[in-house]
Amino acid sequence: MSATPTFNALAADASDHDAERRNMLMLTLAAASVGTVATAVPFVTSFAPSERALASGAAVEADISDLAPGAMKTVEWRGKPVWVLRRTPEVLADLRTLDSQLVDPQSQVASQQPPYAQNATRSIKPEYLVAIGICTHLGCSPSAVPAGTANPSVGDTWKGGFFCPCHGSTFDAAGRVFKNKPAPTNLEIPPHKYLSDGRVLIGEDDLA
Repeated sequence: MSATPTFNALAADASDHDAERRNMLMLTLAAASVGTVATAVPFVTSFAPSERALASGAAVEADISDLAPGAMKTVEWRGKPVWVLRRTPEVLADLRTLDSQLVDPQSQVASQQPPYAQNATRSIKPEYLVAIGICTHLGCSPSAVPAGTANPSVGDTWKGGFFCPCHGSTFDAAGRVFKNKPAPTNLEIPPHKYLSDGRVLIGEDDLA
């Protein structure tokens, strides 16, 4: 099989032909070059350092300075959705009334949160919940359901939290699972720390 002609060889050959032939060759080469560049760009992008860092489980910094009370944003860490929920004073007050309905109200299952989140609000700062948004039953992704919802699956006394539509598990606004549900444990709290009032680092903390 003959070698693919180089750009210079094609240009020399074109000079021996009429102007129409020359133009056709140059247009063909230009189109081929554009195709090569278009193919190369996504290939290079797929090996960007940020993608490598995410794949290796590196910590992820999240800006929460724009998070209004009652709002939530999702950040990806190790391929998992991590929720950052800014709780209102009303939600925090409601958390104290739910202990009798919960499987592990004081977060005694140590594997589900770092020591600094082993409390009633399961957080460093009571205002913020940082939790992995994966149900501890079979790995489905629950949805945030506010108080006053018309969703019959959570009941009339629902004070806000999370509902997993796969098998009906419910969690309060601290990620604590309610009794008599398929999920055996509370939602997992990842390692995290605050870099400032408006920035949180997920995946890393100051524990030795």
